[in-house]
Amino acid sequence: MAAKTNVATSDKSKPYFPLASIANDGYNKDNEATATCFCGAVQIAFPTEAPGLVDSFVCNCTDCHKITASMFASNFIADDNYVRHLRGEDNLTSWSNNKTIQSGNTMTNYFCKTCGSLLYRVSTGWPGKKVMRIGTIDDFNLIETKLKPRVEQFTKDRVSWLHGADGVPQVYGNHYAGEK
Repeated sequence: MAAKTNVATSDKSKPYFPLASIANDGYNKDNEATATCFCGAVQIAFPTEAPGLVDSFVCNCTDCHKITASMFASNFIADDNYVRHLRGEDNLTSWSNNKTIQSGNTMTNYFCKTCGSLLYRVSTGWPGKKVMRIGTIDDFNLIETKLKPRVEQFTKDRVSWLHGADGVPQVYGNHYAGEK
């Protein structure tokens, strides 16, 4: 029986689009790719290189635990000037909060109204930027290449049964606030 392709074994020089949502029209070309919610109603084009791609990171803060319903969030930061809503911008709903954000900034979360996928967050502390979710990316090979997290932050809140992201700096607090 032939081995099935998966993100770990796929050819990283080519896009890899597994069946991961209802939509099947994602792309990765010309330094731009797509992120789509689970039901396919919302699709966003984003940059895969600087200057539009700002950074990528894993966050273990308690806010990310709750908002993702998981133990961490894998994110990338994109400059708003390079992000385009291809469809479904009117299908997004938002909710804002500043009580659980360590910096005290207000974080606005944008979810698909249909399936509930969190597509991105916008912080008053990072004007003109979107904190997008790596898990919404259509080409899974970008997760292993251009969007592989470059730092892991809030390791103080990482659960004991997970170990740090391989080969990236581990930051006890908020990397973007200059904490060590």
